[in-house]
Amino acid sequence: MTSRPSPSTDIAQAIEALRQILGKRITTSAAVREQHASQLTWLPTQMPNAVAFAESTEEVAEIVKICAAHATPMIAFGTGTAFEGHVNAPAGGISIDLSRMNRIIAVNAEDMDCVVQPGVTRQMLNSHLRHTGLFFPVDPGADASLGGMAATRASGTNAVRYGTMRDNVVALTAVLPNGGIVRTARRARKSSAGYDLTRLLVGSEGTLGIITELVLRLSPLPEAVAGGICPFPTVRSACDAVIAAIQSAIPVARIELLDEVTAGAVEAYSGLNLAKTPLLLLEFHGSPQSVAEQSERFGEIAEAFGGGPFAWSDKTEERAKLWQARHDAYWACLALRPGARPIPTDVCVPIARLADCVEETKREITELGLIAPLVGHVGDGNFHVQPMVDMSNPAEIDIVRGFIERMVERAIRMDGTCTGEHGVGQEKRKYLDLEHGPQTLAMMRSIKRAIDPNNLMNPGKLVDNSL
Repeated sequence: MTSRPSPSTDIAQAIEALRQILGKRITTSAAVREQHASQLTWLPTQMPNAVAFAESTEEVAEIVKICAAHATPMIAFGTGTAFEGHVNAPAGGISIDLSRMNRIIAVNAEDMDCVVQPGVTRQMLNSHLRHTGLFFPVDPGADASLGGMAATRASGTNAVRYGTMRDNVVALTAVLPNGGIVRTARRARKSSAGYDLTRLLVGSEGTLGIITELVLRLSPLPEAVAGGICPFPTVRSACDAVIAAIQSAIPVARIELLDEVTAGAVEAYSGLNLAKTPLLLLEFHGSPQSVAEQSERFGEIAEAFGGGPFAWSDKTEERAKLWQARHDAYWACLALRPGARPIPTDVCVPIARLADCVEETKREITELGLIAPLVGHVGDGNFHVQPMVDMSNPAEIDIVRGFIERMVERAIRMDGTCTGEHGVGQEKRKYLDLEHGPQTLAMMRSIKRAIDPNNLMNPGKLVDNSL
């Protein structure tokens, strides 16, 4: 753990001014401050000087105005589930915790949208929607806050059919670095009126403003759902089957890859009877007839690539156990090397290059002798690797850092991206120039400088003009 230095006079004055409006809802407790720094990565834990618990848009605006007046950095905090150091405080400052802003303001069932505060989690929202015939489909695995999911442009297992947060945020309200409050759009499904500020703030990782309200697109619950497991002899054959399924326009709702290492860990952790070979986990949404047809068609594709049999079911309980096991893969893989630190990272490539990128990555894992389970939301070309690292071994740390750098470079060389859904945070800033080039990166910095000239909103993340 890395401690923060003593507050500067400005930060100390900001904390005192915030006490006047928040009372006990601002704390300098070391334990609370540590909880509000990144701990799911190998980056040092960099704590804020204080944590403020906000309860309304207007209160966030007041907090921001005070911080701005005292040149104090601000870091928005949802649930702290991001992997790339998004909530660290490298320059100290105030962590603004939005978890108490957890009200579902409105559900407009006829328009299939809803209005929520940023502290609402996806499970909380879907529980609230269960009697409406609608659901919110973006599922990153963790029960993340919807504000945090928008800020990092999250996606997940359903993205191949329902899209990412970019596709499912209709409008939002945000507090800017000067304390001004903006609403980026109305609830209309489309608009040609001005710059698309919604898309600018979705994925901005709290560097341009703090999201305090969201209008989210909802989807109808499918009439029927079928899903199951399909084993393959190699990750290459599994990926080739994915590519064929997508190119055949089979409307897959979820299609997830587990390599043989992950499959073995998940089998031991979940108690499910899984083959310890590369697996695809699939789900289809539609009518009873259509999901049966889709399942049978995928079974034929899998067989053509040496996979199968595809065992599928339309029973809710069986599917729930399967997807819970998939979501628990992070924890299941911890048992592969007790005491080691997992370092989750992701890349994304065009679907036609998926098999090449995964196969080359697996080959390097084997050559380096790493324990690095691989999973993927492979229907949209996104996969994750979780090297297990002995943090007391500097040589091993260097090897894993080199491996991750080459994996990112490989993805970008294939016209992909350094991150499909984890976001940039602190850890992946170094790859943006390689991916975007200096002119595009300069444009991003110009936007940051125009909106946040004093670099107070989540400094040290994404693009930055000083750190």
